[in-house]
Amino acid sequence: MSLGTRAGSDTGPAAPAPPAGRHPVVALLVIAAAELMVVLDATIVNIALPGIQTGLHIPGGELAWVVNAYALAFGGLMLLGGRAGDLFGRRRVFRLGIALFVSASLLGGLAPAAAPLIAARALQGVGAAIAAPTALSLITTNFSEGRDRNRAMGTYAAMAGVGSTAGLLLGGALTQYLDWRWTLLVNIPVGLAVLAGTVVLTEADRTRGKADITGAATGTAGLLALVYAITRGGQDGWTDAVTLTAFGTAAALLTVFPLTQARARQPLLPLRVLRDRSRAGTYLTLFLVGTGMFATFYFLTLHMQHVLGYGPVRTGLAYLPFSAGIAIMAAVGSRLVVRHPPRELAVPGLAVAAAGMIWLSRLTPHSSYWGTLMPGMLVTALGLGATFVPLTLTAVRDVDDRDAGGASALLTTAQQIGGALGLATLATLSATAADRRLAHAGPAHRTDPRAHDPALVTHVQDALTHGHTRAFLASAVVFTAALLVAYLTIDAGPQERTEPPRTRKPS
Repeated sequence: MSLGTRAGSDTGPAAPAPPAGRHPVVALLVIAAAELMVVLDATIVNIALPGIQTGLHIPGGELAWVVNAYALAFGGLMLLGGRAGDLFGRRRVFRLGIALFVSASLLGGLAPAAAPLIAARALQGVGAAIAAPTALSLITTNFSEGRDRNRAMGTYAAMAGVGSTAGLLLGGALTQYLDWRWTLLVNIPVGLAVLAGTVVLTEADRTRGKADITGAATGTAGLLALVYAITRGGQDGWTDAVTLTAFGTAAALLTVFPLTQARARQPLLPLRVLRDRSRAGTYLTLFLVGTGMFATFYFLTLHMQHVLGYGPVRTGLAYLPFSAGIAIMAAVGSRLVVRHPPRELAVPGLAVAAAGMIWLSRLTPHSSYWGTLMPGMLVTALGLGATFVPLTLTAVRDVDDRDAGGASALLTTAQQIGGALGLATLATLSATAADRRLAHAGPAHRTDPRAHDPALVTHVQDALTHGHTRAFLASAVVFTAALLVAYLTIDAGPQERTEPPRTRKPS
C-alpha cells in the first residue's frame, strides 16, 4: 500500500486516501520553513562559538556541548517524535515541536551562563526531534501522490541540504554585525510564523493505541549513549573510561531495542519498515551520506578560518556555491524521479560527490578559493543534491500510513547518527595526521598558528592542511561506500510508475 493511501492501523479499518491540502503553496512554505529552521540550527552557532565562549566565559572543554547538546537530543529522540505524530496527530505534535523550539531559542538567546545555554540547546533538540519527522509526514497528507508530492519532497530535500550551509552563512553575519545571541533569537519570528501557518495543514487520521514506552526508553537511551560516546571519543580519546562505558551501554540498549520492537504490539519502530530491501539500503546510504557531509562542513570551516584566515562573514559567503549546487540539483532531481529509478540518480550523484572530495583533498595552504576550494565544493554539492530527492522518496515510499512517522524519523536519525559518527571519527583521523606532521614542534605551538613567527605559522598551516585533506580523502571513501550500498540494494522503479490510479488528481 503506497504512502498516503491508507490511514488505518492494526486496530482499525483502512481509510480513504487523504486529499491534497486546500492551500498547497502555503502548506509547503510552512513545512519548508520549519525544516529549514530545524536543520539550520544544527550549524548556525558553529561560527558563533568564539563569541559565545568569550561572552559567557565558557572553558574550552565545555564549549563543544553548545553544539553537542542539540545533536544528542535531536538524533536520540527522533524515533519517539515520529511515533508521537502517528499516535496523537501529526499537525498537533508538529505544533508542539515548533513551540518547544521557539521557547528554547528564547531561553538560549537570553542565557546568562553556560549551563542555561546548554540546557536550552538540548531543549531545542527535543523540539527539533518532534517537528522534523512530523514535517515530512505532513507532506504525505497535504500533497497528492505523484507530481505534486514529488515537487514538495524536492523542496523539503532542498531545505534539508541548504539549511546546514545557510546556518553557517547566517551565523557568520549575525555574529559579526550583531551579537552571538541573535543566532538563537532569529528563530523566534520564523517559528511564530510557522505556528500561525499550521492552520492550513490537513491533519491525518491517528493510529489508535498506546506509545511503546519500553521501546522508547531503550531505543532513545541507546541512541543518546551512542552519540554521546562518539562525541566524547572524538574529544577525549576512544580508550577513555567514560567513552568505553557509554559504548558498552549503547551496545546493550541497542541490542535490546530490536527485541522489544519484535515483541511489541505497537512498536516504536515497526521492523516491517526495514524488511524492504530498497528502503533498508536507503537508510544505510543516508547514514553514510550524513557521515561524509557533516565532516565536509566541519573541515572546510576549519580550513577557511585557521589556514586561509577568513572571518565569519567571509566563511559563510564562501559556502554559497555549496548551497546553490544542492538547491539546483534537488530541483532537477524532483523532476527526474518520475522517469528514472532512484538508483540511476543516487549512484551517479554519489560518484560526483566522491570526486568533489578527491578534488578538495588537493588543497594546500596556498590554494586559491576560485581555483581549488570553490570548484571542489560545487562539484560535491551537485553530487549530494542529486541524491537527496530519490533517497528521501525511497525511504518513505510504499510505507503504510500507520508507519509513516517512524519511517520518516528513521530517515533523519540515520543522517544525524551518521554525521556524529563521521565527525568524531574523521576529526580523530585529521588530528592524528596533523600531529604527525608537527612531531618536531612543541605542544605550545599547535593551538594557534597565527600566534608565532612566520616560519612556524607556515609549518603549522601545512600540518593542519595535511590533516584536513586526509579527512577529505576519507569522506571520498565514505561516499564511495554509499554508492556501492545504493547500487547493490536500491531496486525501486521511477516514482510515478508506482502511483495507484485511484490517487491521481482529476483533470
